[in-house]
Amino acid sequence: EVSMDDPETAFCTLANRDELNPEEGSIHHCLYQFTRNETLTEPNKLLCDVCTQRHCGPKNNIKSEKKYVYTNAKKQMLISLAPPVLTLHLKRFQHVGFNLRKVNRHIKFPEVIDLAPFCTAKCKNVAEGNTKVLYSLYGVVEHSGTMRSGHYTAYVKMRAMNNHLSDLVLRGQLQAFETEPVKGQWFHISDTHVQAVSVSKVLSSQAYLLFYERLL
Repeated sequence: EVSMDDPETAFCTLANRDELNPEEGSIHHCLYQFTRNETLTEPNKLLCDVCTQRHCGPKNNIKSEKKYVYTNAKKQMLISLAPPVLTLHLKRFQHVGFNLRKVNRHIKFPEVIDLAPFCTAKCKNVAEGNTKVLYSLYGVVEHSGTMRSGHYTAYVKMRAMNNHLSDLVLRGQLQAFETEPVKGQWFHISDTHVQAVSVSKVLSSQAYLLFYERLL
């Protein structure tokens, strides 16, 4: 989809990214890097239809690819529609020569996360004037082992049904105004073994998948 938004506002977010100053090794830093503003130059230049038509005339007169005009551009990945359930998948491998190696570094993640610095200023399902898009953690998947073998376990929060989240899923409407984590008890699940755990235990896990539900 080609957006013809005003260039001055096309890269604006709901909350000021410059004030975020994310800690390296945190989920905020991962999101900040994933949604950073990139400059496309040299072999990454963008094919510009407007520039091409201005230089070569109407598009149907272009007979050779050499006549296409490429230009420097800016690129940024932002969230245009805040989901009811946010799933974050961390890349837990890296290339070392021709091999893959597991990344075991701990990535810090919070109980409540604000997506506003990563959402476009015209996010479709965020009320005008809102500068926060809050989510509460309710599930974590952890992988132990190597790239060749290992074991998956999960941390899940047992909590009361979130009627506001149901409204958002079914009707696209959000009536919730909570800003605190959804109350509940955390459990660690490994095959058939289930054990109650503290939230500190959950937040210290080597997260592979993170599941958040929307609050605001």
